[in-house]
Amino acid sequence: MWGLAGLCLVGLWLLASPSTATIAEQRARLPPAAECDDEIVAGIWRSHKYNARFGDWSVFTLTIRRVPGQPEQLVGTISNRNWDGTADDEQPPPCERQMGNDWTVSMDARGSVTGGTRIRFGGVGSWRLDQVHCRSGPFGYNLDNFTGEIDASILEFQSVNNDGGRAVNVPNVFRRVRCPPREVAEAPRVNPVPPAFYPDLGRGGCGR
Repeated sequence: MWGLAGLCLVGLWLLASPSTATIAEQRARLPPAAECDDEIVAGIWRSHKYNARFGDWSVFTLTIRRVPGQPEQLVGTISNRNWDGTADDEQPPPCERQMGNDWTVSMDARGSVTGGTRIRFGGVGSWRLDQVHCRSGPFGYNLDNFTGEIDASILEFQSVNNDGGRAVNVPNVFRRVRCPPREVAEAPRVNPVPPAFYPDLGRGGCGR
């Protein structure tokens, strides 16, 4: 069943991407991948993409955690720093040069992993306007939903986004930039300072 779905996903990926240069450009903007011991899913993932059709940039950050006791279930958050600009505005321009919006939104997210690397991770509930960096924030926003597969050989999450609005099978290349926090057993707390001596009760009182 997944084999057929996987072929469909690849087909959608190719149809949604006008050229491989777009994917290569996304990769080139990302920092080196974080290699995490025995874990290829959980962590913080980032994409950095220019949308020529709408004239804006998006830096998506996925914070993905496995559900304790249910390792195939995922929870976390999705955030999007979005700003208007030209293809040369790889970083947000100063506010005095801004000709459009510049804001950050976030949302809680849930998902699942099957086969070890096939990921579904999407927003739940409602989105939050975290910050308006310049001008105004969005008047509306659709929850993002990323589906795709992690290529363990190059440590990438090759996904498409569908938000029920303008994002229809839009390719987003994510790279993990931070490993999940290690669970370290808390050591017993030992007070190295000896307690103060009790006062001498040999003088007077009942102990006399």
